[in-house]
Amino acid sequence: MSADRSNLPALLQLASAALPVGAFSHSLGLEAALEAGVVRDAASAEQWIADYLALALADGEAPLWRAQYAAWLALDENTLLAINDQLVAMRETAELRMESEQTGRSLALWLQALPQLSTFTETHRAMLGRLLPPAYASVHACASAVLDLDERDALQAMGWSLAENLTTAAVKLVPLGQIAGQAMLRRLASQLPAWVETAMARAPTQARNFTPMLGILSAHHETQYTRLFRS
Repeated sequence: MSADRSNLPALLQLASAALPVGAFSHSLGLEAALEAGVVRDAASAEQWIADYLALALADGEAPLWRAQYAAWLALDENTLLAINDQLVAMRETAELRMESEQTGRSLALWLQALPQLSTFTETHRAMLGRLLPPAYASVHACASAVLDLDERDALQAMGWSLAENLTTAAVKLVPLGQIAGQAMLRRLASQLPAWVETAMARAPTQARNFTPMLGILSAHHETQYTRLFRS
């Protein structure tokens, strides 16, 4: 984390599980992986989540998040619209796309309702409104920029939120005890700095989203007979 701690409250709020974006209703393919027997226990659940963070986040969305973060700082609308379209297109199934759009809209509503945020200008608001639909990573990058968060800190906050949400889903689905879940989350969190550095080293044009098993299982989840989660 950067030496300046003045923005720590904003960072903690953005990473909080209490953020009202509806992430708790999505498992991002984990529920289908359990149904298919790909995930069977605590160890395989942890590996699945680690793979998601490394392949879907660090290799895929995070480099594009960085492009959006820079574009929000520069108020570069053409880049914002183009990268947002790419982020939406990278979601391979209806449910994965729905998760990104629903949490993106909810995060935008949260951001617009924050009081005393002079850095969130009318220009930011207008450009955010033209992201149709708004990908979660695009809106998260906007929030990070207007909250004046360090790029690495904000990326780590996004990774933490994803790891925490998927670990909570694993606690319910495997199932796991709360203590076992917290131990898993700690091990995953210890890898976040390396994943962030992977994203920092990758240009937006090098973003890749090669996760065929995730796409297949997510598509199966759309017609899964019983389920707790929306994705």
